[in-house]
Amino acid sequence: MPDGQTQRSMPLSPPLLSSLSPFSVYQSQLGKTLIEDASQRQAIEALDGLYHQLMKPNQSGPSQVKGLYLWGDVGRGKTFLMDLFYDCLPQKGKLRLHFHRFMARIHQALKEQTGQEDPLVRVAKELAKDYRVVCFDEFFVSDIGDAMILAGLFASLFKEGIVLVATSNIPIERLYENGLARHKFLPFIALLQQHTHMLHLAGEQDHRLHQLHAQQSEALFSAASKYIGNTAKMDFAAIFSGINQVSGSVKINNTSVHICHRDIPVVAATDTNAENTVAWFDFYALCEGPRSQLDYMEIATRFNIVMLSGVPQLGGQVRGWIKARGTEDGTGENQATVTGERILSYAANDDIARRFISLIDELYDQKVRLYLSCDVPLAELYLEGALIFEFRRTYSRLIEMSQE
Repeated sequence: MPDGQTQRSMPLSPPLLSSLSPFSVYQSQLGKTLIEDASQRQAIEALDGLYHQLMKPNQSGPSQVKGLYLWGDVGRGKTFLMDLFYDCLPQKGKLRLHFHRFMARIHQALKEQTGQEDPLVRVAKELAKDYRVVCFDEFFVSDIGDAMILAGLFASLFKEGIVLVATSNIPIERLYENGLARHKFLPFIALLQQHTHMLHLAGEQDHRLHQLHAQQSEALFSAASKYIGNTAKMDFAAIFSGINQVSGSVKINNTSVHICHRDIPVVAATDTNAENTVAWFDFYALCEGPRSQLDYMEIATRFNIVMLSGVPQLGGQVRGWIKARGTEDGTGENQATVTGERILSYAANDDIARRFISLIDELYDQKVRLYLSCDVPLAELYLEGALIFEFRRTYSRLIEMSQE
């Protein structure tokens, strides 16, 4: 198709006659796995309305259907509701990714368009050939590289008729708050406000903790304590050996695994062709030094069991740190602006804590089984620091993972 010609986004395939709407599925689970929650009901009704709009036949031209942006505190059911909606859609014409995975995919696509005119437009057109609905989880922008391309990318995606459904812990207007060169990010905020309805899941119930309490038993609390709480007596060597004996996995001989073109030390690992692929890492090997979200994505893809030992207490007293002078892009062509000294406030251990948060997000999203050995009880893992808000999600997810 010639450049500049508007193409219609990939239509959703017709639903099966036996398929249920999101609201029907939600209703069927009330009183069983779900409890009544007015905030969740409002969100599922909105998702149900969007579902029926998307299922209308004979739509022509780029879609003008508004998407949804669900935000709220941890454990309010945002991801669950979005996934319920996603599962009800037909198999073709939809994409669901964690936000970090989505952006990694975009960066890779942009590399492939190096030297081409209007690369963001080209990437958007390629996505629109395959998808009409894009869902991504945990929308939280902290990387300046992501921030600088989002407005251009989504201007093209919305023009192509893509419908966005996203979850976040913060409202749209607070995305990339206090980020470097945030003024360049503001057009993206305006785009989101124009093309999505924002709903706040404001319920007071943390559903992850509710499910844990609802299943209280001696066995459950033994497992939760053993695997992610006070784990001083945990024998990782015996656990690793036991997993291998059950699955017939083969322990690799070298002392590292090759991840994203670099070697990362391991305590032990299994052959990646084994039924259960297991990697046992020391905490500092994964969370200290030059590690990125891409490393954690590859680990979560290659191993279905991850063991992480030696997790220290994270965070600490917040201090002010001076960011060195430098330059950032100016508003005019070939212009740059000298930045003044920026005072950043965070704890000494917040860098490794941020990597730990990213690691847990990826393992959770890819349903990787986690064995975690900590120096302190889980509730004391992060008590003070600049990442208190972000770590609440991590704590809630670790609680949920302990149930599994």
